[in-house]
This record gives sequence, C-alpha cells and structure tokens, in this order.
Amino acid sequence: MTRRSCAIYATGIVCAHLLILGIALLVAQVFQTMIQERIKKEITLAENSRVLEGWISPPPPVYMQYFFFNVTNPDEFLAGKEKPKVTQIGPYTYREYRPRENVTFLENGTKIFATNPKSFVFLRNMSSGDPEVDRVITVNIPFIAVMNELNSYSFFLRSAVSMWMGSMGIEVFMNRTVHEVLWGFKDPLLSKLHALRPEVDEHFGLMYNKNGTHEGEFVFHTGEKNYMDYGKIDTWNGISQMNWWSSNQSNMINGTDGSVFHTFLSRKELLYIFAADLCRSIHLGYVADKEVKGIPAFRFAPPSDVLAPPDVNPSNAGFCVPAGDCLGKGVLKVSVCRQGAPIVVSFPHFYQADEKYINAIDGMNPNEEEHETYLDINPTTGVPIRACKRAQLNVILKRVSGFPKTKFLNETIFPIMYVNETATIDDDSAAQMRTLLLIVTIVSNFPVIIVALGAILLVVLIFLVCRNRQRKVKNNEVKRIDFTEAFHSFATAKDETAYTQVSNQAEDSPENRTNQPSRNGSYIAMSPVEAQKC
Repeated sequence: MTRRSCAIYATGIVCAHLLILGIALLVAQVFQTMIQERIKKEITLAENSRVLEGWISPPPPVYMQYFFFNVTNPDEFLAGKEKPKVTQIGPYTYREYRPRENVTFLENGTKIFATNPKSFVFLRNMSSGDPEVDRVITVNIPFIAVMNELNSYSFFLRSAVSMWMGSMGIEVFMNRTVHEVLWGFKDPLLSKLHALRPEVDEHFGLMYNKNGTHEGEFVFHTGEKNYMDYGKIDTWNGISQMNWWSSNQSNMINGTDGSVFHTFLSRKELLYIFAADLCRSIHLGYVADKEVKGIPAFRFAPPSDVLAPPDVNPSNAGFCVPAGDCLGKGVLKVSVCRQGAPIVVSFPHFYQADEKYINAIDGMNPNEEEHETYLDINPTTGVPIRACKRAQLNVILKRVSGFPKTKFLNETIFPIMYVNETATIDDDSAAQMRTLLLIVTIVSNFPVIIVALGAILLVVLIFLVCRNRQRKVKNNEVKRIDFTEAFHSFATAKDETAYTQVSNQAEDSPENRTNQPSRNGSYIAMSPVEAQKC
C-alpha cells in the first residue's frame, strides 16, 4: 500500500469519526446543557461569589436627572381664563450611590437579607443650571395635602382653615428654588400644624429625608434552590404581600428589584419588578433585540396595559382605591401608600396616557425616545446592560368647597416633575462580559465545530480519491503508449536491417589480395543497405 492510499484511508476514518461524534453531540445537546448548568450554578448570590460582590457594590454609575415643570400662568389658570402652561427646566443631575448593607444569609444560603441606602451627589457639569439658584413655580403640595385632608370635614371648618391660610399668605402655587422643592425646606403651613400636632413634620421636599436612607428591608432569593428565583424578592419590610390595594393580586410583591434577573431569558416571557416608590409591582415585555458595547441584549419595557384602566386590563381593578374609583389610562394614584396629597404617578409628559391628560396641560410633548422606561438585559446572564427608569410625579388639583381659590378649577392631574434614572455597564465589566459570552458561544457550538471539521475532511477525502483515480488512469495510458512505441520501434528496426553474403571467391585470389587486406580466416559481415524498392 502506497503512502497516497494510506493518506486517503486515514482521512476517511478521521472524517467519519468527526461527523458521527459531532452529529451525536449536536443531537444530544451535551455541551449546551453542560454550559447552561454551569452558568445557572455560578450566577447566584452564593456566599463569596463574584456575582455577590458586584451585587453588593454595583460598579456601573447610576445617574438621576430631575426635570421640573415651571408654571408660567398660575393666576390666569386659577381665574379659569386659561389652561395651565408649563415649561420644562433641567436636567439637574446627581450621581447616585446605592451599596447594599447589612447583608446576611438566611435559611442555609437560599435567601439573603439586605438594605439599600441611597445617597446623591450633585454633578454641575451634567446639569443645565444650579438648583440652589434656579427657581420654579409649582403646585404648593402642603396646601393641597391639607385641603385634601379636610375634604371630609364640614364646610364651615374648611372655610375657617381657608381664611386662616389666606391670612398667612399661603397660595395654591409656590415659588421656591429647585433645591428646596427637591431636598426640603421648612414650610410655614406645616410649621403651624407641627405646633398643634407634633407628629406632623414641618419640613417638605419631594426627596426630603431620602438622601442617605433606604426604601426598606428586603429579603431576596439567592437562586440556590431554583435559578428562576434568582434575585426575586421574598419579603419587603417583613411582609410578602401589601395591604394598600383592593385586591390580593394587586397587593402581591412580584419579581426582583430590577438589578438582576434569572439566566437564559426568553423573548416570550414577562419580567416583573417591584417598585417601592410606586408601591406596586409592574411587568415588562420584550420589545426588540439591542446591542450595548458589543454585548447582545433583549430590550424589555412596560407595555401600555401596565397603567391601563380596568375596562382595558381587568387585573388593574385592584389599583382603584376605594374599589371602583379609577383614573384613566396611563396614570396611577399612589396616595394610598403616601399619606398626604393626592399623588399620581405616570410616565413623563403623560407618555402612553389618555389624551385628555396631555391636552389639559400646555407644554406636554410625550415621545418614546425620551420618556419610555426600558431595560436592556443580556439574555444569557440576566444582567441589565443598560437601564432607563422614567417616572413623573403629579398631583390632583380640583375644586374643594370652602376654598374659594379653587372655585374655577376642574379636576386636573398637574405635573410637578419627572426623574430619569439611568445606568449603563462600565467598560471593564463590559469587557469581562464579552469574554464570558465568547467562551459560552465556543463551548456551546463545539459540536458544530466538530461537524464542520468533519465536513472539511470529507471534501479533502473526495479530492484525494478523485486525484488518485486520475493518476491511475494517466499511468495506464502512459504504459500503453510506451508499449506501442516499443513495438513500433522493434518492427521498424527489423524492416531496415539486411545481411551481406559470404564471399565465394577464393581466399588466395590475386584480386582479393590486391584490394583487401589479408585476413586470417573467413567472416560474415552485417551492414545496413538501402531498402529495396517495390
């Protein structure tokens, strides 16, 4: 057996083994299952894990941008002459720090307790102005809160309180600095009430007492028992179900806090997030495939039915408190969990809300790019790559008998401000993520690589076999040509050869002696002669 034959046989054997092995692994999905189980085991909040370290101290920077709505025609609006006109001012940007503290493992490492205090640092270079200088005319929320509290009391008491507040110069709208409205100031009305009822805080601010504090005590599932439970909230402030809303479904605490999700996400599933500032859980649906810093991601966003009325989404009936007292599409009253003013939340500029709310305020310009809340999540690891949480704070303004300043008011959901909370994975974490995903891709597709190598060797084998057959045919033709030429040469030589006759003359003839040299004996000579003509 020649070397060429050995190479062909060896190539064929290796090709067959690679194809059989690769197809078998591909059908059995051995490597896919192996890598999935490995990732499910590694991405948990287990003690001393790298995931836990990033969960406690998240590396991506979080930015909070506050936008305020400045009222330009408060007097005309209160007089019933015009609808309110607002202009947006901001952003006023703060860097948010949110490490987890008091981390404690529970129930053999299957659950973990933690608090999440938040602190804010103002970033002048990312802001459009100075919050301690810029002023904003907005709704006097302490005034609205007191008026709303007195709504169930007698007309005479409301009238007396109205005159008392008027004597102190307290109006429906106030003119304060952005810093005061955001982080708090000593309100004259609340100060008077504090003197009467010490439990009433004399300070007011939308973010008052929220710098350096947390939103509650959380217990999370670590994912040790079931990877689908990774990061889900077990209890919040010691409860697993709220009691503010009017149905058990609405009171459920579902999902995670939005910082992590289970691995191997599907485009078809809904993701649930518990938002403590909204006092409820919301769900997000798949929107589109995205890529952030070279990392593939699924974009999830709240669908329009999240804040839809019960006639559109019956499961939202429980958010009407009292039962049956519902607002329209795109807004949610949260005053049940925030004592005081009738606070309503929505998406910025009433994005996805009923047109009546948008048209009631001059200056609303909702659009998806600037006002949609979304999460871009890597589906393999469940890690949010980019996040934008956008929410607007509103207050209900309406006519209350006994308060003459409201006599021209129709019920209006009045915008105060909205927040844009953003975070994007940092470059170092993104590089690590890309490396991890590359390894996962290579290992998961290893059977495909084996099949591809087998296919390449099959092509090589076919080439070698064809080339070897061509060589054999050519060699046979060469041998046939050589034999024919040899036979032809032999025949030609036979025809062109003649023999001379032996001389009959006597050896001692005088003529012979004269013309020929003397020879010892006789001889036969063979010499070529001209071919005879036919």
